[in-house]
Amino acid sequence: MGRCAFLSFRLGGSDGVSIVAEQWRRAFEHLGWDTVTVAGDGPVDRRVAGLEIGAAEPPRASELAAALDDVDLVVVENLLTIPMHLPASRVAATVLAGRPALLHHHDPPWQRERFAHVDELPVTDPAWRHVVINERTRAEFAARGIEATTVYNGFDTEAPPGDRRATRAMLGVGDHELLIVHPVRAIARKNIGAAVALAQAVGATYWLTGPAEEDFAPELERILATAGTRVLHRPCARQADLYAACDLVVFPSIWEGFGNPPVEAAIARRPVLVGEYPVADELRALGFDWPRFVAVDDATVAEARRWLIDPDRARIEHNHEVAKQELGLGVMSRRLQSVLEQAGWRP
Repeated sequence: MGRCAFLSFRLGGSDGVSIVAEQWRRAFEHLGWDTVTVAGDGPVDRRVAGLEIGAAEPPRASELAAALDDVDLVVVENLLTIPMHLPASRVAATVLAGRPALLHHHDPPWQRERFAHVDELPVTDPAWRHVVINERTRAEFAARGIEATTVYNGFDTEAPPGDRRATRAMLGVGDHELLIVHPVRAIARKNIGAAVALAQAVGATYWLTGPAEEDFAPELERILATAGTRVLHRPCARQADLYAACDLVVFPSIWEGFGNPPVEAAIARRPVLVGEYPVADELRALGFDWPRFVAVDDATVAEARRWLIDPDRARIEHNHEVAKQELGLGVMSRRLQSVLEQAGWRP
């Protein structure tokens, strides 16, 4: 059996890259590969010091090479895409030069204002193949001379529902208390202030599930401290429970490489208001009929109240079916298998 290593800064967490990497890992095993995870942070099989974001020094090339010595293929999750730790990316590019690697790109630097000046990533090599998570990014790669294939994120559309009553009891949320969940990390592009303002406008409790990152903690503290509604800021162990517990999902992001929560909400049959970040329109083109969250104005507040009081069940079922048909794990696995076969990589 061939062995594949999943390599990144961090893996096994609640961030989008880790979640999607885990779905890929399972798909690889279903396709017959043995897999190992390699990162600087997280519950991984092989930890290499210096890969983690914020490390003072990059990993030693010899240590990274040793961690990958017994693998036939390396799947690189964003490590050679986004400049979160450029010295580590440089070492990884050197170690992987000339060997089979599938680079899974989530966030190229030009899509983030603070990284737009970086032209060192992504890198390429004749032995590598590139996969991106949306068509917009594929076109941007092509404009930079890198051929890539789009493989949309995949989702488990058959997972059992969560426990609404137990989760709300754990949160201390009453049976008749309106609960809006915002299942994201707290960073600037997630538009936390707008989500809190909407919850306040409709008289709902606001639940933020992710930690503050990218120096956003002071701003988050200010937003939550001045919120005119009840605020919960804590994680949820099971994704299914998170969606089961809430009455409405909000996702007013300004930018996303993909945006998993609206799809997860569709799978869980939960109403969701979605921002107008560019890739959301690409997902809507697949058939999703999501109400838009552009601003906290009278129209958006009225729309939120409608979904909280009397959800449109036909629309919810429609979105659930779109998720199953377009973004199920089987669909993702078949697209991924095609990429591997075209490259001649078989377990």
